[in-house]
Amino acid sequence: MTALFVDHLTVMDFSFAHAERGILGESWIVDVVLYGELDEQGMVFDFGNVKKQLKRAIDDLYDHRLLVPESLPKLNACKVDDQLELHWQDNRGRRFQHISPENAVVLLAIEDITPQSVAPHLEKNVAKVLPSNVDKLSIVIRPEVISGAFYHYSHGLKKHLGNCQRIAHGHRSPIEISINGQRSTALEQDWANRWQDIYIGTNEDIQRQFEEDGVEYLQFAYQSEQGHFELTLPAESCYLIGTDSTVEHIAAHLADEIKKKHPNDQVMVKAYEGVWKGAIAIRD
Repeated sequence: MTALFVDHLTVMDFSFAHAERGILGESWIVDVVLYGELDEQGMVFDFGNVKKQLKRAIDDLYDHRLLVPESLPKLNACKVDDQLELHWQDNRGRRFQHISPENAVVLLAIEDITPQSVAPHLEKNVAKVLPSNVDKLSIVIRPEVISGAFYHYSHGLKKHLGNCQRIAHGHRSPIEISINGQRSTALEQDWANRWQDIYIGTNEDIQRQFEEDGVEYLQFAYQSEQGHFELTLPAESCYLIGTDSTVEHIAAHLADEIKKKHPNDQVMVKAYEGVWKGAIAIRD
């Protein structure tokens, strides 16, 4: 038996529900190994097909979705027409509500969302698109190794024409901040601390703000090309900006906020959106 491997086949950018931390944005790198006999081309599986078929299968399953473990406290899922309505609580009793088209959510019969717990589910589903000469598929899911500051953020982009319009998907993102050309690890860590496990919301998407059992909540809602989306979560888990939360706007917002405290300096922000991509904003 021969094995074919493809490291960093794709990156899963998604969010998931956590009983302690709320809603987390995440970015996981996916590596695959295919075991099987050689075909008439002398290959286990053509690299071009691996990159197209397997990447598409992985992206369709989990990318830009909200992953929800069925073990969440007081989880209730109700389907109405093509909408899926989810209610749950965290370990502090704070409540969450997510309403969306069904394909924006993945319910998983596992305790926690981790690379190790998700990989078997991914292997089982991706194996369905493999040719008959492939006997075994092995998938390794891993976070990017980040040496500096990073944060987990979730968001939704109602104007996006693709899956970014889903109201709760996200990223695990490093950040680089420079003042007059010099990296400031202190500022990087400060913003990483502020945005740990954050939902970056757009002001105009707030449908209502209310208090319940001493907890302040924000409810976001919008209609997009894929359908109706709503998300209710504790206000303390949100950071509001006056624009849509594209990475370009995020970088600009950070640069503007930092510039207020450094009016006489050049500020450069390199904000990542997951792995190896993002936007740069400079304020002179």
